[in-house]
Amino acid sequence: MEYLVNEAHPERAVLVGVDTGAYDADSSFRELQQLAETSGAEVVAILSQKRQSPDSATYIGKGRLEDLRIYCADCQIDLLIIDGELTPSQQRNIERETDVRVIDRTTLILDIFALHARSGEGKLQVEIAQLKYMLPRLGGKGTAMSRLGGGIGTRGPGESKLESDRRHIRRRIQSLEADLETLKKRRALQRERRKKDEVISVAIVGYTNAGKSTLMNALTDAGVLAENKLFVTLDPTARQLRLPGGREVLLVDTVGLIRRLPHNLVQAFLSTLEEAAFADLILNVCDASDPECAEHLEVTRSLLQELHCADTPVISVMNKCDVAPFPDALPAIGKSVCISAKTGQGLEDLLLLIDKELPPTRMRVRLLLPYSMGAEAARLRQDGEVYAEDYKPEGLYLDITASIRLLNGFKDYML
Repeated sequence: MEYLVNEAHPERAVLVGVDTGAYDADSSFRELQQLAETSGAEVVAILSQKRQSPDSATYIGKGRLEDLRIYCADCQIDLLIIDGELTPSQQRNIERETDVRVIDRTTLILDIFALHARSGEGKLQVEIAQLKYMLPRLGGKGTAMSRLGGGIGTRGPGESKLESDRRHIRRRIQSLEADLETLKKRRALQRERRKKDEVISVAIVGYTNAGKSTLMNALTDAGVLAENKLFVTLDPTARQLRLPGGREVLLVDTVGLIRRLPHNLVQAFLSTLEEAAFADLILNVCDASDPECAEHLEVTRSLLQELHCADTPVISVMNKCDVAPFPDALPAIGKSVCISAKTGQGLEDLLLLIDKELPPTRMRVRLLLPYSMGAEAARLRQDGEVYAEDYKPEGLYLDITASIRLLNGFKDYML
């Protein structure tokens, strides 16, 4: 008896873009190819056209569109991925001319987000971003919006969440945003609690696939999933980290960044990125082996400015220096250190620099307290480290290291 086996083959995709000169088209295509492969597609060809601006009806010119149609028919192409954001009419026109499914850059990123979201908050953020993106594109979709596909760009909410009734989708968005607001308040309360307990936080930010999760695992044994793919980490992970000076800090891994990330996606993941906004120190991780590492650092710097983190100290962590061609000539923002999270090279230097750059939380002082302040003296002994204690005629003498927050109430008694 002969058995037939169903094998799932990756979708054969063609990348399509218009080079207007506004950005480096080759770099953008390389990034789009990584995105497509992360989502499970097999990129078989890239089609680029130099134009002053994309065609308002078909994105690329009619001649190139005809070439694309013939190529798709001859090579059994399943998917066209556009390196830009399409209007609904452009998408319909390209699909009608080529008879191939079409998605744009934003849809592809959303698909990867849906694939990798694990926490309740991450899934909420992904669904909000998907629905907001789909809402203005419902017109003309017909029955295509009433079912969930099985290919790239169709993962995420199912039939009940994508029906073409705009009012239903708006109500769904409002409901999800209310749920997300509840989670944001809970996160804010957690931050307040950490602040009250004087917990110092260090946020890991940077370009996607720069090795942030690998660094997190190397420093804390967090067990975070780390793969050579884009946007593997969507949900923030926090772990305790002990520094060489003995201080314990909270190390937080955040979602990766990317060039030309649509503003609505940044807004959707703002609550996750806020972990960087409220951190005491930021580690800007960059892939030192990437020839575009300077641009990646700038992308992160721009977002940190948008999050109002300009006053937060930043350490540029140049990762993968073991395979970087010229590690000594690397660009950096602020203080920098070269490491390899994979081999452990430079991690001790990084920890020492973190310890040095963090604001001090404890201070050594000499105090002379009235004997009537016995309860306050007991609190100081409990919180701090006493080096010397003496009962003098003028009062209780203490040579002590304690938290700056606690010592602020004893300024009048400092010697």
